[in-house]
Amino acid sequence: MRHLKLFEEFLKDGTVRKTSPDIERAKNLVLEAERKFNSLLESGIKIGVKDENANDYVEHCYDIIMFLIRGKLYVDWYSSSGHGAHEAETSFARKLEFDEKEIEFLDQLRYFRNGILYYGKRYDKEYAEKVIEFTKKKYLELRKMAKWGA
Repeated sequence: MRHLKLFEEFLKDGTVRKTSPDIERAKNLVLEAERKFNSLLESGIKIGVKDENANDYVEHCYDIIMFLIRGKLYVDWYSSSGHGAHEAETSFARKLEFDEKEIEFLDQLRYFRNGILYYGKRYDKEYAEKVIEFTKKKYLELRKMAKWGA
């Protein structure tokens, strides 16, 4: 996997633009992340993680993390769109004090989720459990940063 560009490079190429803060949109994204996180926990207890549902967990976890990152992006006066927007949002995680190993994992998760959506890739229980643990850890950290949230 190639190296993820710095956030400033996405600003320079126009993938990310400076805008006015969109607090309402950020709050809605935080609420949706919260709803999905609670659903993730409930599903894990009631259904459990299996090879058959691993992709569902991978997708949900990606959405949870990205909703929180995107919400912070809106509060910090940025908006991303078009080709490379998800990569830009992943790169923004550096500004939220993700270390490089976490950035690499998040970028891999972005890439794998894309593979699920567009190429029908399948992941197993082991990978899904790794993603769930990462999501639990980062959710709590990101949620603490979400003083601007709901």
